[in-house]
Amino acid sequence: MARACIIVLDAVGAGELPDAAEYGDAGSSTLAHVAEAVGGLDLPNLQALGLGSVLDLAGCAPLQTPPSVVGRLVERSQGKDTTTGHWELAGVITPVAMPTYPHGFPEDLVAAFSAATRRGVLGNEPASGTEIIARLGDAHVASGDWILYTSADSVFQIAAHEDVVPLAELYAACETARALLVAPHAVARVIARPFTGASGSYRRTSNRHDYSLRPSRPNHLTRIREAGFDVHGVGKIADIFAGCDVDTSAPSKSNADGIANTLRLLREIPSGLIFTNLVETDSEYGHRNDPVGFHRCLQEFDRALPEILGALGPDDLLILCSDHGCDPTTASTDHSREHALLVAHAPGRLPAAPIRHDGVFSDVGATARAWLTGAAGDDIPGTPIPFLCAPST
Repeated sequence: MARACIIVLDAVGAGELPDAAEYGDAGSSTLAHVAEAVGGLDLPNLQALGLGSVLDLAGCAPLQTPPSVVGRLVERSQGKDTTTGHWELAGVITPVAMPTYPHGFPEDLVAAFSAATRRGVLGNEPASGTEIIARLGDAHVASGDWILYTSADSVFQIAAHEDVVPLAELYAACETARALLVAPHAVARVIARPFTGASGSYRRTSNRHDYSLRPSRPNHLTRIREAGFDVHGVGKIADIFAGCDVDTSAPSKSNADGIANTLRLLREIPSGLIFTNLVETDSEYGHRNDPVGFHRCLQEFDRALPEILGALGPDDLLILCSDHGCDPTTASTDHSREHALLVAHAPGRLPAAPIRHDGVFSDVGATARAWLTGAAGDDIPGTPIPFLCAPST
């Protein structure tokens, strides 16, 4: 039976989109700039799949005949965040950008949140998560007040020290915020940001939890499930889709954990879709302007790639893609409006000649759906990659 596995390499953008300047991202090119910053990529297994044929990358030469379909994908939704990008991969277009708060959230909204959770609020400003925790952590520990912050994305982020506020209370506060954040303040995600440590050495933990809006349905995940296939989320996929159309969820504490869960599913499930997000290129390195760490994170995935490929059968499809950019070489620490990379590999159906697919984000979900069900239809945005329009059975 057929299986499809989509692995989202979070924030591994493949060059600015035509409208990048409207988002303040002119010139951004995450993967290419990381390659330049480290003196050339050292990703032999990704290179062997055809990564160097996606775009010009220092240290990663193109192949004459890649064993994969490669290309770049355009985002039609308005925005450049995790939710918008992942939703569009599944065929959900966001025509109006979700609200952002460059000057912090309205006072009446913050007051309502504070009253409902019975704690005060510190911050309420756009900030880097690590920076604002370092700056306001002592005041939070002393007062017990929430640290509230946002970014260029549509997010309402609540940070609290695990020894000051129990995780259960932090999560409950996020649920309260999610209920309060209705139109016109319906942000894409409320994010719990727990941290530990002492003054001068605070650090965020892996107990993060996202509370997303519910995506519109049906989408390609809906149709895959209606055809009798399960959807297995790895990492923050279930959070991003608010649990909709995700049958099982394996949250990850790290990329290594997410890779391990993906491999476990490839060894265990006979059919269906595995949908994985590997977040650390974004959360640990993109937002911290660390191209060297970004490259090391990609190398970690590259080292695991042969085992992932070895777990694929002749009726399986692997799609590597991204959801936005986060160029660590620019002055900004925010996401960047970029193409998504595309590397689609089916061991039982190797191209006899180079095949390039420069499409749109939703082609990913359409292709996975067509691979599993034999038909994608025209009811949901996205066009299946012709070469991969049905499983090789």
